[in-house]
Amino acid sequence: MKAMALAEYGPKAPFSQVDLPRPSPDAGQVIVRVQATSVNTIDTMIRGMGTDLAFSPATPAVLGMDFAGTVEEVGEGVTEFAVGDEVYGCAGGLADLQGALAEYMPADVRLIARKPKSLSMREAAAIPLVGITAYEGLQRAGVKKGQKVLVHGGSGGVGHIGVQLARAFGAEVFATDTGEQRLSVVRDLGAEPIDFKADTVEEYVAKHTDGAGFDAVLDTVGAGNLTNSFNAVALNGHVATTLALAELDLSPAHLKGASLHVVFMLIPMLHDTGRAEHGAILAELAGLAESGALKPVVDEARFELAEVGAAYDHLTGGKAIGKVVIDV
Repeated sequence: MKAMALAEYGPKAPFSQVDLPRPSPDAGQVIVRVQATSVNTIDTMIRGMGTDLAFSPATPAVLGMDFAGTVEEVGEGVTEFAVGDEVYGCAGGLADLQGALAEYMPADVRLIARKPKSLSMREAAAIPLVGITAYEGLQRAGVKKGQKVLVHGGSGGVGHIGVQLARAFGAEVFATDTGEQRLSVVRDLGAEPIDFKADTVEEYVAKHTDGAGFDAVLDTVGAGNLTNSFNAVALNGHVATTLALAELDLSPAHLKGASLHVVFMLIPMLHDTGRAEHGAILAELAGLAESGALKPVVDEARFELAEVGAAYDHLTGGKAIGKVVIDV
């Protein structure tokens, strides 16, 4: 089979086409004919940082975590899926798990679900990692009907899914971003847009919550922005973040009795624990997509498998809106 692989790591390390043996399924796996894969920030981090990240694959490395495609072969003990089923998931591209930048990939059936019938392969491939991340963050924050929820980075990968899920959970949603196009995306998704360059945290908390703060904050920016989240959350509120790799003064969180939830959705893949929970979330997300409550924003730029390097650079360049998808 054809695959795109990294012979070495680095921010601009080139992907090269290689011919690899088509994988065979182990027990509990299916072989998927990959039709689309999306690029996540963590994929670009692996490319750039390599062995500085403990979970980067050995070279030559076939990256790509998200995928949508068709089951070509089933392994021993697999009863949930059959040849010909259209599926999607996040099941490779790190440690010893082959990624989706290939014509075929093996996938643990606990990490996949049937593709939403209402979405194209490109759209479905845009959901898994960001969808699971947003779902877990909102779930841990206890988001429910009637609450006011703030999403930082509302037009981004995790953010734009988080906005839609929070609305599906019955919350009134607000989202920070900047730039006319990105704020327009936020508005179209059903959230009240907040231009973080135009309004201070204190100003938009006063405007939208009468100074009380938001019941929950989904922070997809993380690190230094967590201080903004602590300042924006209500007393005894919840902050869920996708990036906590920073030294921070937790005084603002302490004085509000705020709870901090760190979402690292790669744990099931890395440690083979709780994998079935990801499959269940994907099935629920598929249901929301089919009901019309969830639709991924796919960046308009199109890339073929041989153009994976350009796709990664497009995401890291900061101009992408929603998810960058590669046709395989």
